[in-house]
Amino acid sequence: MQLDVSQVDPRVVYQALIGIVTPRPIAWVTTVDPEGRINLAPFSFYNAFGANPPVVVFSPVLRRDGSQKDTLRNVAATGQFVLNAAVEPLAEQVNLSSKELPYGESEADLAGLALVPSVKVRPPRVAASPAHLECQLLQIVPIGNGPSAGNLVIGEVLLIHIDDAVLDAGGHVDPRRLRTIARLGGDYYCRSTDLFEMRRPQ
Repeated sequence: MQLDVSQVDPRVVYQALIGIVTPRPIAWVTTVDPEGRINLAPFSFYNAFGANPPVVVFSPVLRRDGSQKDTLRNVAATGQFVLNAAVEPLAEQVNLSSKELPYGESEADLAGLALVPSVKVRPPRVAASPAHLECQLLQIVPIGNGPSAGNLVIGEVLLIHIDDAVLDAGGHVDPRRLRTIARLGGDYYCRSTDLFEMRRPQ
């Protein structure tokens, strides 16, 4: 099969991309609107890009009607967000928080998740998640227009929280303890517990 992206529906392109670019880590993002109402949502276009300064990027695509998702609206308005580790014990809550609710209603309440205050930013953290990145917005880069168009939210990490329970003896994050999940195509997810090691060449 070949897909000439200039000739096919963007939804077909989207399905091909999310099936091929795998596994994709999940940005489980808490934001607040200007009135302080909390939003929580997962995004699988996400990664880290550099450590000095530490920078993360995630992309809320536009809805099918071309409108902005609540997370994008909130980040643009407040300039802050928190990335909560999406882990296997919370997989059902991560999925539930993807539900489209009316603007201002909290997905954290829907999923029955307790929240705790952050230190340097206004959006709170998901208490049950074992790791969090408190972030300040650097830039939003719109990519395209219309349904499924991306919006690169570029943020600088100001503070990192890591539960000691997911650290190894050397003080590093142990993936077998963190147990993050990732997105594949369709309704599929994968676990980060099926591991193998390879030493980098010298």
